[in-house]
Amino acid sequence: MGSRFGTDGIRGLVGTEVTVELALALGRAVGHRLGGNGRPVVLGRDTRRSGEMLGAALTAGLASTGTDVVDLGVVTTPCLVHASSAESFAAGIMVSASHNPAPDNGLKVVIDGRKLSDEAENELEALIDAPDSIPERPNAELGRVRPDRGAVRAYRRHLADAAGDAFAGLRIGIDCANGSAAAIAPELFRSLGAEVTVLFEAPDGTNINDGCGSTHPERLAGTVRAAGLDIGMAFDGDADRLIAVDERGELVDGDAIMGIVALDRLSAGTLRNSLLVATVMSNGGLERAITQAGGKMVRTPVGDRYVFEAMEREGADLGGEQSGHIIFRDRASTGDGILTGIELVRAVRRAGRPLSELAGRIPRLPQVVINSAASRRDGWQDDPEFSEAVDRATQRMGDRGRVLVRPSGTEPKIRIMVEGDDAGEIDRIANELATLAEARLN
Repeated sequence: MGSRFGTDGIRGLVGTEVTVELALALGRAVGHRLGGNGRPVVLGRDTRRSGEMLGAALTAGLASTGTDVVDLGVVTTPCLVHASSAESFAAGIMVSASHNPAPDNGLKVVIDGRKLSDEAENELEALIDAPDSIPERPNAELGRVRPDRGAVRAYRRHLADAAGDAFAGLRIGIDCANGSAAAIAPELFRSLGAEVTVLFEAPDGTNINDGCGSTHPERLAGTVRAAGLDIGMAFDGDADRLIAVDERGELVDGDAIMGIVALDRLSAGTLRNSLLVATVMSNGGLERAITQAGGKMVRTPVGDRYVFEAMEREGADLGGEQSGHIIFRDRASTGDGILTGIELVRAVRRAGRPLSELAGRIPRLPQVVINSAASRRDGWQDDPEFSEAVDRATQRMGDRGRVLVRPSGTEPKIRIMVEGDDAGEIDRIANELATLAEARLN
């Protein structure tokens, strides 16, 4: 059977792709492979209605192998990852589909605060497919289950230490996406001395990410503008991403956030190796701003896993994605929307300038992205006519921009991105390539 694990664990529609049976089997596999020896597995979930059901199945699977379970309840993914990094835990499992709609859910396993290696995922996959290879335990050897909010309190202290006094006197708006952030962010920011206006903090199990959060920050933008707030922060369902809003109600995406923090650290001499790691989708304007300030930027394939691997390899402490999934490796091993908001506010307060002015220092080159139907998406380089057209377009742009073609990881489509200074030119090139792709790759 093909791997159930994607770039961010197992994720899909509950009842068809993510089932009780799969959660039970994964719990047994994790318990058999990683648990035991007195080291429990820590478990958390977001606010989806299916989270309790899937969490119960995971717990049953883990306990059946003799593995104790520490249940954190509703927490953010970064909180679960922070807790799982403690030596007392064998692993952590988060039940969440992040920014996906409520009918989806996901199962993400982490060890020592990090995503699983391909080898570990393959081992778990094999155990899921061979349940009889996992021995049954007698009653006296079964695992126990206990709730624990101590890890949540420790995570809040971790964030408060990072924030210092940066939030004192600020008027901020936050959009909790009817997700996990509602359990942590409002209380945290108020304790830091901010006046907090909270939107979408009433999860009912079905409304997570529904017209709100980092994928739909329009309501937050209007609130910040109308109320004259200093800054807005929109999280996704499990709070591992952040899209910010400046004091004028304009959106500040992940590229701008990374740029603001990177320039702040460059000027202070604290950007490790003067390096920012971003994906191939980050705007060329970000790279220009960093290089002009004396730094450098390394690009990776799309996916926070690739970003983190490059950060370790290159010795960088700052990296992330345009979507607002940003990693501060000096403080965390995963993207953390709340921590990102804290680091952004610290940079704004140190600069003594409004967020809109700092965001304006990160230019944005015109960029066109077209998703073109292509049943032969993975072999586009093998079509000589289309491949040659991509080469010609790349040569035509030269150092004035970029052409990027990559297969979708989830749909039968080719994603075509063209970026440059001339909006008309890049639009023509992108549409020409998209038309050719549909003619040649189907």
